[in-house]
Amino acid sequence: MLEQVERIVESGEDADDILRGVVNELVHGGAAWAGIFFGEDGELVLGPQAGTPAPDARTVVPVRYEGTHVADLAADGQRDSELLAKIADLVALHCLVGWDTRGEPWEQ
Repeated sequence: MLEQVERIVESGEDADDILRGVVNELVHGGAAWAGIFFGEDGELVLGPQAGTPAPDARTVVPVRYEGTHVADLAADGQRDSELLAKIADLVALHCLVGWDTRGEPWEQ
């Protein structure tokens, strides 16, 4: 799965397409649901997501860009937090696009 995520990230697509591709790949790889929460005004706002939520089985890892917490990567049913942390590192730069949407909902 990590190799596929690397291909998505390196595809040259727009950041929103990359992030949608990554959450879709997490679901394709076995997670029931995956999503990215962006930090806005001290709160986390849900951005791209895929699958069917199962919050009782959620694993969440921080996404950091140059040491700043900009988002959280979450996956329901995906217990490999090391894998999620590696994916979070890969998508960090692309999460800046949604870091502050000024209250506008993320287009699905």
